[in-house]
Amino acid sequence: MEREEKALEAALDAMISRTQDLKSSIANFIGKLETEYEVLQWPSVLDNFALISGQMNTLLKVLRNDKTPPLRNRIVLPLFLNPERDEELAKVTEGRIQFFNHEVVPDYLRTKPDPDVESTEQMVTQKASQMSLDAAQKQIATLNKIANNIVDMVKNAREEWESESGQRANIAQTSSLSDTNALIGAISLGKGLRPTLGSPKSPLPSQMTAPQRGGKTFQMHPGTKVPSAIKTNIKAAGGIHPYGR
Repeated sequence: MEREEKALEAALDAMISRTQDLKSSIANFIGKLETEYEVLQWPSVLDNFALISGQMNTLLKVLRNDKTPPLRNRIVLPLFLNPERDEELAKVTEGRIQFFNHEVVPDYLRTKPDPDVESTEQMVTQKASQMSLDAAQKQIATLNKIANNIVDMVKNAREEWESESGQRANIAQTSSLSDTNALIGAISLGKGLRPTLGSPKSPLPSQMTAPQRGGKTFQMHPGTKVPSAIKTNIKAAGGIHPYGR
């Protein structure tokens, strides 16, 4: 009895370890699909599928091992149902199951499918058993034909996509990324543009010069009166009035 209990504990520990690895791989793959779907490459997807498939095979090997006791001979019975929140259960199940009550027990401890699913499965099984061999062969041939057509369509689409990708790669490049960036920088920020020459500075009032007779010039200083070079002849207004009184 003790040997069976030890073997059962060892098998359960091995299954829990393999299941944890499988769960971690699936969670990482789902995270990549949700966050890196724009840059995720097909080889990376295949690598994740291969990893998950290998871990599934390892788990199945543990279940099929001769040292693993037959789990189908053992049953799990709920001994106590609690409508209140169970903190220990929530911790063990990582928050997936917080209550161990009459609502969750039938779903998590069920050893048979749901009654509706079971009835549907029985109907399909009964229909398949009543079908003749010739009708079954015809349906198999039709299904294989549809599958082959789908495979051919996928292959043709892949070949067209690869040919288009090759043609795009062979097209000569007609633009330069560096020139485009330089043009954008010149338009938006003025990078690489030569500064334009401004108008010459006007002389200050203290440095202005005025011409004199004889071609000479003199410099004006603030606070000095500029001598006039124009002669004036002022006469009495009454002497030159054309209409005498």
